[in-house]
This record gives sequence, C-alpha cells and structure tokens, in this order.
Amino acid sequence: MHDVNALDILTLEVGAYYVMDRGYLDFERLNKFNQVPAHFVTRAKSNTQYKRRYSHPIDKSTGLICDQTIVLTGFYARKDYPGALRRVKFRDEKTGKTLVFLTNNFTLPALTIAHLYRSRWQVELFFKWIKQHLRIKNFFGTSENAVKTQIWIAVSVYVLVAIMKRRFNLQESLYTILQILSVNVFEKTPFYQLVTERDYNAETSSPGKQLNLFD
Repeated sequence: MHDVNALDILTLEVGAYYVMDRGYLDFERLNKFNQVPAHFVTRAKSNTQYKRRYSHPIDKSTGLICDQTIVLTGFYARKDYPGALRRVKFRDEKTGKTLVFLTNNFTLPALTIAHLYRSRWQVELFFKWIKQHLRIKNFFGTSENAVKTQIWIAVSVYVLVAIMKRRFNLQESLYTILQILSVNVFEKTPFYQLVTERDYNAETSSPGKQLNLFD
C-alpha cells in the first residue's frame, strides 16, 4: 500500500512528535493530529498553495531562511486542513539543499524543527543499512515481535562476523564473508578455513626449537 495509508492504521499518542517525508503529505489525515493532539513535521511539496499570515524573526546564520505562519489556499487543501500551519525554510550547509518543512507545532524553535527532520534521516540511513547488509529478503512472521526478533538475530550475526573479521585480520569484505557463510551454513568447516581456504592452526602454530636430549 502507499505510504500515506499507514497514517490510517497508526495509533497517535498525545503530545508525540511524528516526523515524515513528503510521501505522507495528506492534509485531511494530518488534520487528525490536531484532534489528538499530536505534533507532526513533514516536507512541503513545491506546488503547495498557501498564504502567509506572519513572519517570525530568525537567525539566518543558523541556516534558517524563514519561519512563517501560513494558511492553505488550495480548494481541497483548505477544506481538508482549515487551520494554520507553520512553514520553516532551511538550508543545510552539509548538503547544500534547501528544505521546506510544515508542522502544526508553533512553540519549538524553528531550528529544532529542522533538526527533528534531520534525526528522521538517521532512521532512514539505518533502514538502508539493514537492506544492504543484513540480507533480510523475507520476514518469517508479520507480528511486531516476529519482525523485531528476526532483525535482532540478523544484527547479532552481522556483529559476530565483524568481530571474527577483525580477530583474524581478514581482507575479505563483510559482504563477501556473509555470502560465503550463507551457502555453507551446514558445513562443519572452521570459520577461518571456510573464508580463506587456509588452515588457521597451521599458520599460527610454529614448531619452535626442540631440545636435543644428547646436546
């Protein structure tokens, strides 16, 4: 289903903050946050029609461009969300991107609104890392507990392999090692030998000098 439909099954908590990308921009659904009440921070679309009511003072040295109180002017948007919104425009110096945020919170500093959205991006990076490294193709269960259990098992395996890679000073990448393990999961071959095709004991053990009984 489309991302925005997740808002229909989401149980909103009083006073909670929900940070979302533009895929969740639906003013009728966002207006329900005000009834809880709960807070949201989301990205504005370039074609969002609005009228500015107030402009609030900002410190432009922080990257803020404007902090405004607005009302929507589009026919359907104004009908779905008749109340006021806060519009914060921010330029990220690290990426050079200019971002526009919409929120129903009028008390937090404008810079905090921008930082909240930046925190959401860290969550996105974590899920991207999961997809790239944990090799979870399908979930064996769909309940919250089943999904969390499978993810934590995958994370644990990844960490164990990372520890072994460092301990044995392996040159192979973690992806390659996991690939090898996935096709040899039922083999009783020692880890080092399986990954390098060499005997670790033979490499690390040295015969040393042996005493001669008659010297």
